[in-house]
Amino acid sequence: MSTGNPKLSLEHALQSLPAPLVKRILRIYSTIKNEALEGQHDAIGHQAGKLAEVLIRALQHLLTGTHTALSANLGNFKAECENIEKTSKAAGPEGLRILMPRALLFLYTLRNKRDFGHVGGEVDANEIDALTAVRLADWCICELIRVSQNIALEDAQLLCDAISERRLPAVWNVLGRKRILNTALTYRDQVLLLLYSEVEKAVPTEDLFAWTEHSHKANFRRDVLSRLHDDRLIEWDKDVEMAILSPMGAREVEVRILPNV
Repeated sequence: MSTGNPKLSLEHALQSLPAPLVKRILRIYSTIKNEALEGQHDAIGHQAGKLAEVLIRALQHLLTGTHTALSANLGNFKAECENIEKTSKAAGPEGLRILMPRALLFLYTLRNKRDFGHVGGEVDANEIDALTAVRLADWCICELIRVSQNIALEDAQLLCDAISERRLPAVWNVLGRKRILNTALTYRDQVLLLLYSEVEKAVPTEDLFAWTEHSHKANFRRDVLSRLHDDRLIEWDKDVEMAILSPMGAREVEVRILPNV
């Protein structure tokens, strides 16, 4: 029987973790859940890799009392998972010490080996891979909640399910092209959002021009792409006519654009 508190929120359920970790977990996890609703298979894997990197820090904190800063590179992810497994039994329950690190390593490996978000995987990302990533993310979050709140597993799952909501996609994939549904966005913001949706892939200038339906190619190159490049929000190679989002551009999308679309 379910015995959990129905008023418990996912944020409150994770309160044993530092606030920056909780904030990052909630943002990435909610993105994964919504992308699952929208069928964004490639994007799910990319975000799942990010979630694995945050959740390993959560385990570090819970089992050792300290964790790698979010601003620091984790280094060898497999080694970090193995370090968690080496913690003493007194540090915490087996679910956190043994099972979750192995689940996170599989989640991270799935992201790298199934062509999620980059070229070079053995096979293209597909629905089964994406749904596997979602269920692994669900299980890991549920295990954190179950242990920290001492509630039934089904109550933890209800909290996880409640975070997803069907929403209007920011970018619509239709007939081999992309469209920004919020017509109030400037061409500059449309380009950033379109590049963000491509998950670290370079996009031809011609496609960006066509997808935004800008009326004048020369002006589009001068007023939009060139200025974004100068601001270091994108890298635009004029010789090969390709553009890719920079880390600064990704942050611009996540902080300023996505919350308002």
